[in-house]
Amino acid sequence: MTVEVVLALALGTFGIRFAGPLLRERLHLSERVRTLMGMAATALLLALVAVNALVPHGGFGGWALAAGVTVGGVAAWRKLPFVVTVLLAAGVTAGFRLLGVA
Repeated sequence: MTVEVVLALALGTFGIRFAGPLLRERLHLSERVRTLMGMAATALLLALVAVNALVPHGGFGGWALAAGVTVGGVAAWRKLPFVVTVLLAAGVTAGFRLLGVA
């Protein structure tokens, strides 16, 4: 049973990857649709990050975590170096927790 499921998923994945280059030449999208698809991908990624970062283990992670994620997001948006971004986010989270904000 497991082998069949893995093979089916592998074939499906291969089919999707193979269809991309084939359909790229046949399917013409307007510039507006391309822009909207890019924005939709960004929104989906941000929603995934927000849910995983702010609601770990099925419950609200607390205001300290929310502040750290926000600062990290702003630092990444401003294109600060990765190490600086991580240290800022961790520092804000630790600082809030040190002050007693859960």
